[in-house]
Amino acid sequence: MTTSVGSKRPALEVADVIRQYGDDFVEQYGGTLTAAQRQALRALVACRTAALGGHVERCADCGHQRIAYNSCRNRHCPKCQALARARWLEREAKLLLPVEYHHVVFTLPDEVAELALSNRVVCYDALFAAASATLRDVAANPKRLGAQLGILMVLHTWGQNLHHHPHVHCVVTGGGLACKARGVVDDPTWHSCRPGFFLPVRVLSRVFRGKYLQLVRAAFEQGKLCLPLRLQALAEPQRFAAWLRPLYAKEWVVHSKPPFGGPAQVLKYLARYTHRVAISNSRLLKVDQRRVTFRYKDYADDRHHKVMTLDAIEFLRRFLQHVLPKGFMKIRHYGLLASRHREAKLQRSRQLLLAVNLATALACAELTLSKSASRIEPAASPHCPHCGGQRFLRIPLPREETAFHSTCGDTS
Repeated sequence: MTTSVGSKRPALEVADVIRQYGDDFVEQYGGTLTAAQRQALRALVACRTAALGGHVERCADCGHQRIAYNSCRNRHCPKCQALARARWLEREAKLLLPVEYHHVVFTLPDEVAELALSNRVVCYDALFAAASATLRDVAANPKRLGAQLGILMVLHTWGQNLHHHPHVHCVVTGGGLACKARGVVDDPTWHSCRPGFFLPVRVLSRVFRGKYLQLVRAAFEQGKLCLPLRLQALAEPQRFAAWLRPLYAKEWVVHSKPPFGGPAQVLKYLARYTHRVAISNSRLLKVDQRRVTFRYKDYADDRHHKVMTLDAIEFLRRFLQHVLPKGFMKIRHYGLLASRHREAKLQRSRQLLLAVNLATALACAELTLSKSASRIEPAASPHCPHCGGQRFLRIPLPREETAFHSTCGDTS
């Protein structure tokens, strides 16, 4: 009888860093960790190990057996996003329209990003609200487009070097249903953007800046902001107003990329971005002598690939600052894609865009989705790799407590 272990692991994993240096990290930063961050530490180190249990799949003909351990399914785990991404893409494909799609990125300046570290829910919600309102209002302006767009937004909080860099990626339809200046759909016609052009970036940037700072000011006045020690001076209204003033004068970064094309190209984008975590295991190069070395892409240097080495504790600190609060939705829909009246609006849009174009686009989308899903999660062979048999016995494995898993318990 031979035995193999399923789910081949890469040479290095974020979980390896946690196993080696997690206890030291918790000893140094344990007092500042949130419940979600502690849960992420426990989940990643236990993922696909005996700590979560699993099962043995034994061939009834030759006795060959394969051990498969359970996944943690934590949304910050580099190993657990493939299945969630494939299922999400399958649902999202049904919402696509046969139009050109555009990619817009709204980024918070460093000063606001620092405030967001201590106010994740307030500041990230404001980022979604300001960016979506900017797209809706500018597009609804009859001098621009005069239409309600379909908007999908995905939050990322990291840069390639794991620094805090909150921004939202927006996938937007290149047109929409005709609407009034306030965004209310009142005319069953479709307004398309000019081919290859979306909305003026400078206008988007300035509207976004005003809307976001207005939301931050309101949160401060309502006492919703938590100011860390280094920002305690801003607790006084006059100093907070003085802190906001230069932000109104600063140019905020809004980046509009070339259009994707149709739904097939959109799905390729979504497969890369929607369920991404701060760093993938494939980027890790070395973990030794209390240091972690990984690859990153330097966007400031013409996207050249470089190598960075961090102290292991600093690596974990940077990684965990991107763990979102429990229940926080990182993927949201607005405009035509908002859940309210979505089905009716999409149906009307499809009628206006012609059923023939829709059928062609969906066929391309389904083809792309099937290819993406197969790359993400290849189907396991139903045959025994040892004798080719097809009869299997499934024997459950109990959970086994691990040292780190037990010491990183929630202290609340």
